[in-house]
Amino acid sequence: MLQDIRDNSQSTIAKVIVGLLIISLSIWGMDAIIGGFSGEPEVATVNGNEITEREFLRTVQLETQQRLMRMENPDPSMVDEDQLRIDVLEALILEAVLTQDAQSQGLELSDADIDALITQMPQFQVDGQYNPEQFAAMVRNLGMGVAEFRESMHKNYVTNQIRAGIAQTALAAPDNAAQLLAIQNQTRNFRVLTVSADEVADQVVVSDDDVAAYYEENKAQFQEPEQVDAAYITLSQAVLAESIEVTEDEVRAEYEARAEQFAREERKAAHILVEAGANANATIATIQERLEAGDSFEDLAAEYSVDVVSGRDGGDLGYAGRGVYDQAFEDALFSLEKGAISGPVESSFGIHLIRLDDIRRSDVPAYEELQAQLREEIARTKASESFVKVRAELADAAYAADDLVGPASELGLEVREVKGVTRAGGVAPFDHAGLVRQIYSEDVLEGGYNTELIDVGDSVSIVARVRAHREPRQLELADVRDDIRATLEVLATREALQAKANELIAGIKSGEQTDQGNWARFEDQGRGARDLSPLVLHKVFAMVRPEDNKPSVDAVVGLSEAHVIVLEAVNEGAVDRDSEEFQQVSQFLTQLEGQREYMVYQQYLRDTAEVERN
Repeated sequence: MLQDIRDNSQSTIAKVIVGLLIISLSIWGMDAIIGGFSGEPEVATVNGNEITEREFLRTVQLETQQRLMRMENPDPSMVDEDQLRIDVLEALILEAVLTQDAQSQGLELSDADIDALITQMPQFQVDGQYNPEQFAAMVRNLGMGVAEFRESMHKNYVTNQIRAGIAQTALAAPDNAAQLLAIQNQTRNFRVLTVSADEVADQVVVSDDDVAAYYEENKAQFQEPEQVDAAYITLSQAVLAESIEVTEDEVRAEYEARAEQFAREERKAAHILVEAGANANATIATIQERLEAGDSFEDLAAEYSVDVVSGRDGGDLGYAGRGVYDQAFEDALFSLEKGAISGPVESSFGIHLIRLDDIRRSDVPAYEELQAQLREEIARTKASESFVKVRAELADAAYAADDLVGPASELGLEVREVKGVTRAGGVAPFDHAGLVRQIYSEDVLEGGYNTELIDVGDSVSIVARVRAHREPRQLELADVRDDIRATLEVLATREALQAKANELIAGIKSGEQTDQGNWARFEDQGRGARDLSPLVLHKVFAMVRPEDNKPSVDAVVGLSEAHVIVLEAVNEGAVDRDSEEFQQVSQFLTQLEGQREYMVYQQYLRDTAEVERN
């Protein structure tokens, strides 16, 4: 197993495991660090094994943080805590079931196996060598301890072996792929008659009585919503940075301390790119065998690489620094020793074999080139250090004050104003749901208090107060008459277009009308046709097949035009079972079947587990 780990440590599965750990953020809790406490309260047992309360609460905290991070404007009040707890407990139960199943099948990793896996992962390497500090820093960023991370890696690795095994044994019937491809490649013959709004304009009449009646029936639609005008103070790290003075001595000292870091390292690479697919692994294996047999990298690049431009030059990509290539490619390239060739590296372009040909470092840029950048960085650092202190001072000052002028003056900040904030929000920063709820709270709206200090973004906080409050107001008919008339005209136009389309369809079906009008004819049109309205194309391929030499007839009616469609023939799509397209569809269906089978297996384990919730 240790050798298998060495072989796979640079592959996709290693990255998947780390990705799963990052996503789950230590689903297994702190129990792995200290081995658990006897008598510790539990929230559930799974087949006799405990899920501790501490493990559960810690995972709830981590999942809460993850959900907040996914919000555009993080707001803890928007997290449904009851549902979150249900989701977390169910996830812990499922993970326990899967881990127990892996153990029952004898899937284990020794400490030496885990060491090998960790030390050979590029994420934990610096200049191609395992770096304990890099590893510890990344683990800390995940909010985990080292022992906890190792245990999580162990559990994720063994359960993913089962997932991979089930997925790899899945089969999809070739006939299913052929049927799907035939439907995808199907074409249709049809004709379309377009009726414009101008052709029914004489039927569209909206009177003043119609407008008045619509207004009376829909008065609730014609209200100006409740609004507030507000004053507010914005405290942001960026604003603090702008006001911070940075001396010339500080900038020059920073330059001298970091001068060596500014010498950019560039690496000269060559690669052989193989297109991802069913034959990719076999092709990569062939190339590696020939390299070991003595064939030149340059000749093999010219023969095999789908990057034909670099392939003509022996795979040469020239010099490049970090931030140029796909992340997976970059990680592999910067972990190589000069002259070494990587194992297979999967990127968004395909699968690469990468050779590092040379390393060079550029000269240190002149002080004048970096002066402005360094000054800004120093200011941001100082602002970051003072932001927490100033934020606390603003929170205290705003809480005690009966306005915002005093706190703003005390801290050198600006009071701004915004008008027309509704309960649905307003312009930024009042597009933040938490801030809007505060501004419409009883204490602020009626009591005249300032809001709490609300974090509306990364290192951006707002305190606000209401300047003016306006109750909802019924708009008069005169204010909305033109809008109502325009709405009714649009509705009447659509009704007239629908009636005209129905009339034409009836005539076609009865045989009274066949080719009258300016019909556009389309032959062998596929689903990807670009010269047709998407609505028309969708309708064409949703229509039933013509039967007994009678066409299928239907219509698409919009706000400004209607399209009457006569479907005359359905042409079956060609299927070449030897084509790459067929192989791709088969592989896609096989993957779907593998995922389905694993989900069924997972659900079976869950359904048959003995679970007791406390």
